[in-house]
Amino acid sequence: MAVEIVRVPDLGGAEEVEVIEIPVEVGDVIALDDTLVVLESDKATMELPAPCAGRILKILVNIGDKITAEDVPLMEVEVSGEAEVSEVPGEITTASPASQETKSSEAKQSEAKPSEAKQSRGNLPSSPAVESTPVEAESIEPALKDIADVYAGPYVRRLARELGVDLTKVSGSGPRQRILKQDIQNFIKQKIQTSVASSSAGMGAAIPPVPDVDHARFGDIETRAMSKIAKLTAANMHRSWLNVPHVTQFDDADISELEEFRQSLKAEAETRGVKITPVPFLLKACALALQHNPVLNRSLHSDGESLIQKNYYHIGMAVDTPKGLMVPVIRDVDKKGIWELAGDIAELAAKARAGKLTVNDMQGGCFTVSSLGAIGGRGFTPIVNTPEVAILGVSKAAIQPVWNGSEFMPRKLLPLSLSYDHRAVNGGDAGRFLTQLVALLSDIRGLVM
Repeated sequence: MAVEIVRVPDLGGAEEVEVIEIPVEVGDVIALDDTLVVLESDKATMELPAPCAGRILKILVNIGDKITAEDVPLMEVEVSGEAEVSEVPGEITTASPASQETKSSEAKQSEAKPSEAKQSRGNLPSSPAVESTPVEAESIEPALKDIADVYAGPYVRRLARELGVDLTKVSGSGPRQRILKQDIQNFIKQKIQTSVASSSAGMGAAIPPVPDVDHARFGDIETRAMSKIAKLTAANMHRSWLNVPHVTQFDDADISELEEFRQSLKAEAETRGVKITPVPFLLKACALALQHNPVLNRSLHSDGESLIQKNYYHIGMAVDTPKGLMVPVIRDVDKKGIWELAGDIAELAAKARAGKLTVNDMQGGCFTVSSLGAIGGRGFTPIVNTPEVAILGVSKAAIQPVWNGSEFMPRKLLPLSLSYDHRAVNGGDAGRFLTQLVALLSDIRGLVM
């Protein structure tokens, strides 16, 4: 019989994905494109479709397993008849069960022992591609002095830099004392708890903890686990709020002519199969304002002594999804026209709501636009999406009377709120940016000049 080995495809830039669902069992008969495994990264989920029709022989992973590399075997499928098989490289390979068992045996024999890894920190073996839920390792004193010798992956190193954690002081609980994401989180929690305990009456420099409340005493309740995306968003917002000195400036843009022009495009939009909203105009105006006000297109370097000036214009777009807030990034906004931007926005928004965004779809932003226009409200103060230094909040446009020098005229005004990191952007910089943005939205002819 022909046996196909279903393997992990391109992870789209994710450092690690977790197996969260296996909707099939050994012996199940499957059709082409049936979902075999559901994987989840920190930002999105992906359903892995069957590359062929057949019957499940073996399931090689478990729910909760962490996958950190492509081409990891997931399942063995007995192919039925002349079924079509995916030809995407790295996704499927043909092998007999006997050869797979031999490979598995060889892999086990070649795996390094923890004691050998501790003796040679400078030449650590690579971590297993699939890491089951970590178990507690023996407590060890961190003896590493050089950050280059720390046993941790690129994602963990980047997370440590963003949180200001010295990895040489963190004990790893992963295989061969590898430092995992939860080790950094536990390290920070321990530091916070120590600071709170040492502060006088809990009111010193440390943040006092929120007391637990037994809500069940007051009525019927349900305890629901937060999704991974919701927890990550909460952690990111908390980190930004604690680290960034926020300032928010407000203004209104007169978009009466923009709306009139946009309405005139409806027929062409239907022909193109694209919905034309105010968002493409907003992104285009932001890109031009960033070009003229490059201070807002920077990031602070982690050394605290440098600024990184970006010469590209990728803008994040906050999307409200059933799983929580997600921010896909529209790339090279300055180089695209309104129709192309409208298509990109629709495509990424649909992927976000379907949970299909990859890590690459959400990285590299210079600036973020968060629009609540469809929901309502006259203004809000968005939190800066670090390491960016500014974010634009957009509220609901409304018809208001505007004095033109001789009489009041009904005009459609769009409330804007610009939050920025006062370490990198001062009030003059932000004021010039917002003033130019308002001017561009009030007279969109400036977008082509």
